[in-house]
Amino acid sequence: MEKQNIDWGSLGFGYMPTSASYVSNYKNGAWDDGALTSDHTVTISECAGVLQYSQSVFEGLKAYETVQGKIVTFRPDLNAERMYNSAKRLEMPPFPKDRFVEAVKEVVKANDSWVPPYGSGATLYIRPYMFGSSAVIGVKPADEYQFRILTTPVGPYFKGGAKPITIKIADYDRAAPRGTGHIKAGLNYAMSLHAIVEAHKQGFAENLYPDSKTLTKVEETGGANIIFIKGNKFVTVKSPSILPSVTRRSLEYVAEHYLGMEVEEREIPLTELPEFDECGLCGTAAVISPVGCINDHGKEIKFPSGMEKMGPTIQKLYDTLTGIQMGRIEAPEGWICEIE
Repeated sequence: MEKQNIDWGSLGFGYMPTSASYVSNYKNGAWDDGALTSDHTVTISECAGVLQYSQSVFEGLKAYETVQGKIVTFRPDLNAERMYNSAKRLEMPPFPKDRFVEAVKEVVKANDSWVPPYGSGATLYIRPYMFGSSAVIGVKPADEYQFRILTTPVGPYFKGGAKPITIKIADYDRAAPRGTGHIKAGLNYAMSLHAIVEAHKQGFAENLYPDSKTLTKVEETGGANIIFIKGNKFVTVKSPSILPSVTRRSLEYVAEHYLGMEVEEREIPLTELPEFDECGLCGTAAVISPVGCINDHGKEIKFPSGMEKMGPTIQKLYDTLTGIQMGRIEAPEGWICEIE
C-alpha cells in the first residue's frame, strides 16, 4: 500500500473524494447485497423522501494507523447500533448491524492509501448515512432507501494544541423532551445551524442547550455531549433527549477503569456549573474540546482550569483514550477493529 501524495499536516476538516464509496439500496422490502463504487454522486427523484420530509440519518467515525502500523477503526459496533436505532425512530428500514461493520471495513480497505500515516495527526473520516430515495408527496415514509458510506482524509482537529473555548447558554431549544434528540438525524443538526451561526457572530464557539422543558438543567451542545470534572468525579448528563455519544461512553469507561475516578451520570442543574473544576465537549472529531468559560447571558462562569490549556484531568482522559485508539495503551476487548 503506497500512501496518496498528500501534505497530511495541512489537511483541514473538509471533504476530499477518495477511491471508493459504499452503496446499498433498499427496495421491495429488502436491502440488496451492496457494493463499492467510484461514483461519488447521488441521483434521486426531485420528490425523494429525504428532500421533502427530511428522512435521513448518519454516523461519523474514523480510521487511522496505530503505532504498530495497523489500520483500525474505533468501536464501529456502537455506531452500527446507534444508526439502527436512529433509522427505526424515523420509520426507515434499519441497515443490519453486522453488515454496517463489514461495510465500514470494506470501504476503509478500499481506501487504505488515503489513511494518513501514524503521527501525522490526520485520520480518515468515515461518514455512513441513509436517506429516503423514492418519491413521496403525501406525508408518509418513503418506500425505498439508500445506505452509503463516504470517506475523506481530515487533518487534526486542533492545529497547534487544544485551546479552551468559550461557549454560551443557548436561547433556543435543541430538541423536544419526547422528540428526536437521542438519535443522529440530519434534521436535528439543521435545527442547530441558526443558533450556531448566531453564536459565532457573537464570538462564541458553541451553544450549551438547557433542557427544553424547564430550562434549568444542562442537556448538551449543538454537536457534542458535555462532561465535567469535580475533584475525582467524572460527571455527565443523564437525559433521554441527548445523543448517546460513543466518545462520551468510552471516556466514562476510561475514567473509571483506567484513572480510578467515580463516574456520575445524572441531571446537572445550571446553578451547579460554577462548582466544577473542568469542562469539555466530547465527540469523534476532537475527542475532547476543553471549555474554559460558559457565558450565561453576560454572566461568565470561568473554570479553574483556565483558558490556556486543557485541565489536568481532561488532559489525562484525552491522552488515555487517544493512547488506546493509537495502540500505545492496551485497549479493552472489542474496542479496536482492525482492517485486514
